Amino acid sequence: MINETQIQQVIGTTAVDADGDKLGKVGEIYLDDETGRPEWATVHTGLFGTKETFVPLAQAELSGEQLRFPYDKSKVKDAPKIDTEGHLSPQEEQELYRYYGLGTGTTTETTAQTTTGTAGMAGVAGTSGRTDRDGDGVHDDVQGRAVGHDTSGPTTDEAMTRSEERLNVGTRSEEVGRARLRKYVVTENVTETVPVFREEVRVEREPITDANIGNAMDGPAISEEEHEVTLHAERPVVEKEAVPVERVRLDKETVTEQERVAADVRKEEIEVDGPGTTDRRI
Repeated sequence: MINETQIQQVIGTTAVDADGDKLGKVGEIYLDDETGRPEWATVHTGLFGTKETFVPLAQAELSGEQLRFPYDKSKVKDAPKIDTEGHLSPQEEQELYRYYGLGTGTTTETTAQTTTGTAGMAGVAGTSGRTDRDGDGVHDDVQGRAVGHDTSGPTTDEAMTRSEERLNVGTRSEEVGRARLRKYVVTENVTETVPVFREEVRVEREPITDANIGNAMDGPAISEEEHEVTLHAERPVVEKEAVPVERVRLDKETVTEQERVAADVRKEEIEVDGPGTTDRRI
């Protein structure tokens, strides 16, 4: 059984079922208006803890950072759906008691008859389970903090949270194209100059002298005769051969450049208005 002195320790602990399986975080503690004793706890269940489920504290045990309930996880999950709006009506409380198989008891019945059966939520009715935030034994609400009521949803605490979006800019690598090498054959005309020689006939005449008279007189005095000379000439000859001239490869280099990124972000602003205040935006 959780008593009044353990309220601050219970809020925010991890609720577990009878087998030790996690149920969720303990959110609110509901107190009996007349006695101030803790009667119910709300546990954040469902996907991402978006749902609050009522669980009775009658047989709950606090152990370190865990609040253990004597119920199966499925039992808590399927509990009646009741909005956490500050008070439980007599009908809602009776419905929860019947679901968990608990009797209302003498004290609760008296409370239902004398206070219309409302169980006060911590920080709203009865002894608050959240007002002594610093643990000094003095209610913080008494120390000058204004206590209001959320008109747009469940009452949380005395402050409103303002949030805004921030840009988280990073980079990712993606394929933008491919480069490849391809070899093909083209034909072009190449002109080279090469020297060539050829032989031509030249007629030489020499007079008869004592040195060549013997050769001149060799043979008949008068006769017919032929004499020939073989002529030579060079012709250009073309041969082709394939020779390697260079090697070509693809390589990559990283180039860094600055690119501006722009996006719309949202932020919350808080306006203050009301009697005795000057309208202003925070």
